Amino acid sequence: MRDEVDRLIAAWKAQRPDLDLSPLGVLSRITRISRHLDIERRNAFADLDTWGFDVLASLRRAGAPYQLSPSQLMQETLVTSGTMTNRLDRLEELELITRKQDPADGRGSLVTLTKAGVRAVDAAMEELLDRERNFLAPLTSDEKKELARLLSVIAAQFEDEI
Repeated sequence: MRDEVDRLIAAWKAQRPDLDLSPLGVLSRITRISRHLDIERRNAFADLDTWGFDVLASLRRAGAPYQLSPSQLMQETLVTSGTMTNRLDRLEELELITRKQDPADGRGSLVTLTKAGVRAVDAAMEELLDRERNFLAPLTSDEKKELARLLSVIAAQFEDEI
């Protein structure tokens, strides 16, 4: 046995040899890896929290001037208006973003990354990529590409739900 999932599958086979246990071999491993990845991400993001990184990363990916409306950020991060307002309040307190009235729409606002916000999200992204590279270190380059391709086939079935 190579890992805990192999042990679990063997135990189930002994108890229920009639079951097709093949999904466990893939999805239980994804779940276990996800738990470890969540811990690594929290460590990589330091003081940002995962939600803070998500908002700052959305702004950073938008490109200079690193600016989006709150509704665009809600769409990017898949949260409600109230949740986004709370997140923006907290990030503004930390001086990682600013909010100002949208000159093109007097009723709307624009959220902009500050210089400190750019530095924070860039540092977190670099740390995240280092940690994620370590996660994938046992795989060859070709294996990583194939794994990404296969996972994308599974993930694609959920894209319409978002």
